[in-house]
Amino acid sequence: MKAKSEKKVAKQICKVVLDHFEKEYSRELGDAWHTVRDILTSPSCWQYAVLLNRFNYPFELEKDLHLKGYHSLFQGSLPYCPKSMKCYLSRTPHRMPSERHRIGNLKKYYLLNAASLLPVLALELRDGEKVLDLCAGPGGKSIALLQCAYPGYLHCNEHDGLRLRWLRQTLESFIPQPLVNVIKVSELDGREMGAAQPETFDKVLVDAPCSNDRSWLFSSDSQNAACRISQRRNLPLLQIELL
Repeated sequence: MKAKSEKKVAKQICKVVLDHFEKEYSRELGDAWHTVRDILTSPSCWQYAVLLNRFNYPFELEKDLHLKGYHSLFQGSLPYCPKSMKCYLSRTPHRMPSERHRIGNLKKYYLLNAASLLPVLALELRDGEKVLDLCAGPGGKSIALLQCAYPGYLHCNEHDGLRLRWLRQTLESFIPQPLVNVIKVSELDGREMGAAQPETFDKVLVDAPCSNDRSWLFSSDSQNAACRISQRRNLPLLQIELL
């Protein structure tokens, strides 16, 4: 059964993308590429952190996570880690099921890569501060920011239309109505926001568009993948312009 499962996963890997990675990353990463490659090509090894929603706190779920061997992340290991942010990770590769979006019901948790929380914590958000999440879709870091503090104003911007819709749904699923009043969502070009709103924000989080290697590797469209190889070369310039 395991061999059959691994064979099925192997069939899903886009050879055009993997060949490109072999060429580029073996040169950039050297021997470390072999370890990275093993993890990238093995979805069963991927781990997802469980970020609990303080606006609909799941006490029973937290107890259950402890019983299943999940451990708390970051607490006590970083200079800034608010007690209101509670995030758990399994010691073995395991993924909780995603909660379905239901209008009028707040979700109890959000699944994300634990490393995504590091830039949020580095921002050291305090109550009352004005903060901009420049490339906010699909909304995970915005949700994490609100687990840390109550900002005086949170501006969530996302230029991509599809990710913008996802962002709006994420905020609706996790944030209670009173707090929604201090949140603005926009679809602006992030490169122009500094000139349009100078000295508006106390802090800015820039999760710049990236190559999204892990998802791209399992693309079923080889022709589109070949096009992406060309497009991703422009990403460093876009990232610099956003910064």
